[in-house]
Amino acid sequence: MTVDSGSTTAWLLCATALVMLMTPGVGFFYGGLVRKKNFISMVALSFIAFALVSIQWIIIGYSLAFGPDVSGIIGSLDYAGLNNVPFDAPDLPYPPMLFMMYQLTFAAVTLAIVTSGMAERIKLSSFLIFGLIWITVVYEPVAHWVWGGGWAATMGFLDFAGGAVVHITAGFAALALAFVIGKRSGFGEYSLDPQNIPMTLLGAGLLWFGWFGFNGGSALAANGLAVNAIVTTNTSAAAGALAWLFISWLRGRPSSLGMVSGAVAGLGAITPCAGYVTPMWAILIGAVAGVLCYKAMLWRINRKMDESLDAWAVHGVGGLWGTIAIGIFATASVNGASGLIEGHTDLLVTQITGAVIIMIFAFGVTYILARVIDRFIGLRVTETEEYLGLDLTQHGERAY
Repeated sequence: MTVDSGSTTAWLLCATALVMLMTPGVGFFYGGLVRKKNFISMVALSFIAFALVSIQWIIIGYSLAFGPDVSGIIGSLDYAGLNNVPFDAPDLPYPPMLFMMYQLTFAAVTLAIVTSGMAERIKLSSFLIFGLIWITVVYEPVAHWVWGGGWAATMGFLDFAGGAVVHITAGFAALALAFVIGKRSGFGEYSLDPQNIPMTLLGAGLLWFGWFGFNGGSALAANGLAVNAIVTTNTSAAAGALAWLFISWLRGRPSSLGMVSGAVAGLGAITPCAGYVTPMWAILIGAVAGVLCYKAMLWRINRKMDESLDAWAVHGVGGLWGTIAIGIFATASVNGASGLIEGHTDLLVTQITGAVIIMIFAFGVTYILARVIDRFIGLRVTETEEYLGLDLTQHGERAY
């Protein structure tokens, strides 16, 4: 088999660029949701996440995630420093180094999503340490379990493009981090309203656009499966947007912020399913995600939990639902897997088991890591720095 530079390789190059765009998309999405004094900080955290992961992934990360399996838990160091990862391989449909770069963008956007749990109160130095360790001890083991030949793959667990690896991991990590770092000053006492909703809408648009590469590229080929993934991705996003819009309308006015949050919920939910379900099932998956994630957000607010920008409610809950939904709606004619709708229960049991283990692992390890960092160097800026804003105190800059 020769490298098909005219189709598969070209498509994966485009998909890599699309997924890379999602990281600043997260930054703009989050940046619009914080106060003016923290706008630069939130956008910068996403760019820093991409830069940090880019170096770590080359040195050791790719090898830990996709290196030869070690006891089903982690990859070996055979690929450390990209050793044994050629930029060309005539016997493969795409260059191995291109696959490495494609997966790098997944890791980077996952760390960017986690910044939701630390918004407006994290020390930049602490984020650098946290991010470097977190991507090593949380993301990369999970990626290996599911995609690198680890125990989850062995048991038949399915995750087409990252519902568990990216969204469950990031969402529940953000929740754990929020518990450790504590509430923002003034949370529940006075308004912490978003400073720039149009910026958040722009970020959502970039995410929706980039998601076509996120899910479509995960077919690892320019073929009908990639097309199905793109169609189901768009369909679920639309259903999630409308579901959140209408259910929130019942409580008041239909907000644009709620609509795009529903779209992201639908995107997160379809991510694990995109290569296993039909577009008609994608409508139901997205709509349920819109409702579930909206209810999760209300639950968080009612319990006065300051997971600031709702990565848990949107990505965590959405990814959890989508990962389980594979076991219900997977259609054999799409990619060979059959779920409960087609009379098979085994896949549903496998999906629930894998999702719960990954959820507990991501939350637990993140909580311990955050506690250790907070104990020795502190996660949070001082009260005065938080009052002045992170743009000025951490970066010496003003957005406006």
